[in-house]
Amino acid sequence: MNGDMDMKNLEDVTAFITKDGSEIRELLAHRNSAIRQQSLAEARLAPGASTQEHYHVKTEEIYYITHGLGRIRIDGEVRDVAGGDAIAILPGQRHKLWNTGSDVLRLLCCCAPAYEHEDTVMTEGEFGGSPT
Repeated sequence: MNGDMDMKNLEDVTAFITKDGSEIRELLAHRNSAIRQQSLAEARLAPGASTQEHYHVKTEEIYYITHGLGRIRIDGEVRDVAGGDAIAILPGQRHKLWNTGSDVLRLLCCCAPAYEHEDTVMTEGEFGGSPT
């Protein structure tokens, strides 16, 4: 083996808090790997917590729920989500996620192009509120 394989383990990745308030562990992105066109991260939301509503100007995003129960709102439409659900979020779509369960809500966030703070526009003050 030549040792060039680019691989990260979730347990070895440092967590940080994103602009929307979720706890993120970025697995693969241009900041820490050879990947250039996308990013993969795990997000965690504590029971009762929610993200701040926002949208991305350029990035399309996939949320893949791995653990827990939640509710998501995308451009005013609300749906319940649970482990195994994959949610498509297009550029410009306002989205907000709530943890409605008793366990930590965990999800994979796939972004193309890669997640950037600068591409995130906060809209919570304009249209925040409850998940119903």
